[in-house]
Amino acid sequence: MMNTQPLTLNPFTSLLSPTTLSPKSLFPSRSFAISTKRISKLRFSGIPIGPSLVTKASSTAAVPDNITDVLGEVGIFTATGEPVKFKDLWDQKEGMAVVALLRHFGCFCCWELAETLKESKERFDLAGVKLIAVGVGTPNKARLLAERLPFPLDCLYADPERKAYDVLGLYYGLGRTFFNPASTKVFSRIEAVKKAMKNYTIEATPDDKSSVLQQGGMFVFKGKQLLYARKDEGTGGPCSIG
Repeated sequence: MMNTQPLTLNPFTSLLSPTTLSPKSLFPSRSFAISTKRISKLRFSGIPIGPSLVTKASSTAAVPDNITDVLGEVGIFTATGEPVKFKDLWDQKEGMAVVALLRHFGCFCCWELAETLKESKERFDLAGVKLIAVGVGTPNKARLLAERLPFPLDCLYADPERKAYDVLGLYYGLGRTFFNPASTKVFSRIEAVKKAMKNYTIEATPDDKSSVLQQGGMFVFKGKQLLYARKDEGTGGPCSIG
């Protein structure tokens, strides 16, 4: 998932806070942290990204060895409506991917994040990192965001049943969405939000209104190795890119 300055995450500190997760989650009740060694050419929220990036799991809790295998079998949809599995979104041997899980396609904070991702795509491409953005909602809702923001259609995917969100144990609920302190951070970025919402439409909101209680997260993979993970604490506090 913030002051007026972009948030820079320290790769040597815990990225995920201890929490009780969904029973569908692969992660135990104590979540995990990932540390990194700095050897690369691109920074993602202060964390270097590149083919030489290596990680070490924190002792806070074990990261399931099969996390990418299980996530890989999750079925979602392209923005044009074709079914696809996560394992087919990037090269599972050596390919690097930034996977941004948006809250839902009608979330104005997610339009702001999508705008930032779009602006960063050239840097990702130059570093050989594939950009993948997933949102809650049907493909037609995804297309509304893609057409109006605009956002690259080939980088956008829909997860109407929130399957990937459950597997990754992302936060869900009324309190997280409306009453978490992190949700107020959006007010420090109000100008960026206004820019992203220039062509915003509430019609992009999922028909299943319970989906608006879903929080997002940010993940980085190299092949099947999970390099970086962050769960958004609240609606207005997604991971920034800088």
